[in-house]
Amino acid sequence: MNISDWLKRSPQIESGFVSAPSERTKVRTPVKIALVNQFFPPDYAPTGQLIEELARQLDRQGAEVEVFTGQPGYAFQADKAPAFEQMGRVKVKRSRTSQLFPHRIRGKAINGVLFSIRTFLYLLNPRRQGNVILLTSAPPFLPILGYIASLLFGISYVCLIYDLYPDIAVELGVIPANHWLTRCWQALNRRVWEQSKGIIVLSPAMRDRVSKLCPEVEPKISVIHSWANPDWIVPLPKDENWFAQKHELVEPFTVLYSGNMGRCHDVETILEAAIQLRDEPIRFVCIGAGAKREGLIQKAKQLGLDNFTFLPYQDRHVLPYSLTACDVSLVSVAEGMESLVAPSKLYSALSSGRPLAVICPKHSYLNQIVTEAKCGASFRNGDGHGLAQFIRFLMHDRPTAATMGTAGRMYLQRSFTPEAIARQYYKVLRRAAA
Repeated sequence: MNISDWLKRSPQIESGFVSAPSERTKVRTPVKIALVNQFFPPDYAPTGQLIEELARQLDRQGAEVEVFTGQPGYAFQADKAPAFEQMGRVKVKRSRTSQLFPHRIRGKAINGVLFSIRTFLYLLNPRRQGNVILLTSAPPFLPILGYIASLLFGISYVCLIYDLYPDIAVELGVIPANHWLTRCWQALNRRVWEQSKGIIVLSPAMRDRVSKLCPEVEPKISVIHSWANPDWIVPLPKDENWFAQKHELVEPFTVLYSGNMGRCHDVETILEAAIQLRDEPIRFVCIGAGAKREGLIQKAKQLGLDNFTFLPYQDRHVLPYSLTACDVSLVSVAEGMESLVAPSKLYSALSSGRPLAVICPKHSYLNQIVTEAKCGASFRNGDGHGLAQFIRFLMHDRPTAATMGTAGRMYLQRSFTPEAIARQYYKVLRRAAA
């Protein structure tokens, strides 16, 4: 891709995108909704923060909302949270089971099992049986409990698929595609989806994947994107940003990757671009954690790269400053993951008013968004040279960079605000209640 391509591209419309309704949803009778997700603030896990925002927005839609979640495992200042909490009219109930070694793979698995047991006990309570239950894929086998509760008590549930398992494990080579565990898990998924009152996925590619696995459920699948709050994450010049000043990011042209650096993400292409830009006044800042983080740090050290800064996850109140302490934002998805995961960091990056450089496979929906929003450029996995050229171009053409950032923010404000997305969720949940 050359520079003229970035400047000449025109929007393309994909029918799978869901546009926000133009009129506010009319509420006749309150819908009782229970949101079940393992993570919730004070955890800084992105799914928990999204569920908190969704709960508040559904409450404003007129629903009676209750959240069932776990104890914090990824919080900065608390390893314990109240068993019951009231957020305005939203009720939050937490499992009494503390999380064990949340940063280790085995610890995550054990915590997921313990939370699932507590969730099943929560669903057994007769008072929940009049609610519509929104079950997320965190942990990934959580919707199976909704299936069992539906068979036993007639509970209505909707599946929210953040990450598609066991397909991710197969793609990563953790288990073979023909393994008995894979076949059993996929068979269970089909039963769960068929029994559900609705299925929410985060991208058109995920919809197509689920439809291919279980064609019978295609009519009940809704594509609803993640979102960001443009009133909370607001563009801020670096010289007025305390976070940029603290970490000496005001002067160098700063490239930011903020979020999980896990096995589903491509950090190798970022490293290749950093190698090519090592002698230029450009700094790569990686904020977050994940399975690939330590490997990236070690490779940067071995190569003698001094253009990297690695920082841990930031507390929620810091995000409006950390996300705007850059000149360009990075979003990445590893090869083969385009229909299995959907990075929520995309939407906060759009809200920050900075141009985007997206690394993803050819058929990823991220290409569609970048093209339609005119907010940056996308690159195939492994194209570190193209990414380096684009970063260099933006550094030397600040007006174009500013135009791209503004266009991305306007695109978010048109389609991916909390209010617009919550209306789409409420429509699905109200239909499930009926």
